[in-house]
Amino acid sequence: MELWFEYVDRRTRLMRRRHFGPLVVQSPFYPEQDGTCHVYVLHPPGGVAGGDELHLTFHLGGEARSVLTTPGATKFYRSATGKGLQRCVIDVAAGAICEYLPQETIVFDGATAEIDTRVALEEGATFVGWDFICLGRPAANERFTTGSITQRVEIVQAGKPIWFERLHLRAGSPLQDAAYGLGGQPVFGAMVYAGPLKGGLADLVLDAVGQAGDRVFSVSQLDQAVVCRYLGRHAEEGKQLFARAWDSLRTALQLKPACLPRIWAT
Repeated sequence: MELWFEYVDRRTRLMRRRHFGPLVVQSPFYPEQDGTCHVYVLHPPGGVAGGDELHLTFHLGGEARSVLTTPGATKFYRSATGKGLQRCVIDVAAGAICEYLPQETIVFDGATAEIDTRVALEEGATFVGWDFICLGRPAANERFTTGSITQRVEIVQAGKPIWFERLHLRAGSPLQDAAYGLGGQPVFGAMVYAGPLKGGLADLVLDAVGQAGDRVFSVSQLDQAVVCRYLGRHAEEGKQLFARAWDSLRTALQLKPACLPRIWAT
């Protein structure tokens, strides 16, 4: 699926769409006064089996603003042969803001999953993105004992890399239980806010998130990005923390509060 957004007549509009296969979008929503376009990306089958590939491409023209999310979790199913792939490519023009906030990804025991996200920003563009990975299905007492997950995130601005991260985890790896790895927790997530920044943002986020309790939450401010991380047992808890972080950063840098997609409340 490929979507093109442009800022026209004081609002961001979905000008073109192209899709092949099951990926579709509903009509855009406009819950914000500045004309930010909210779009829900739908994958009716709900899951990715071995050999399946999902390719998503989003283009934002100058000054366009869009919030992209999904109505439910992405599931990578157990597969005896072949891997499941999800690749997302995002191009953001000068002055545009793309906020890509999908629901969690559940990697079933026995799945071979690959998740690849690549973002290209022009000078003055902003990208906000998060992802949550749930290994196995803890609610069903299913641990991630066989299979693997590979995750790659790359953000470049004006052709220069400003954030790059790659994970390759095989089920049963010591990283799953070691204190220097996941510490036995099944859910981990990362949020990156990349674009024009100012000082003191890490402290601002920590104040908004509050006490950590038995979970792990961290925030780091780099030259061109703010990175938040979550490690715990519940994706819903992680999303609530990241929503607070998103709200604090959005208020400080975009001068408006976060507007949670309505689909999250259903």
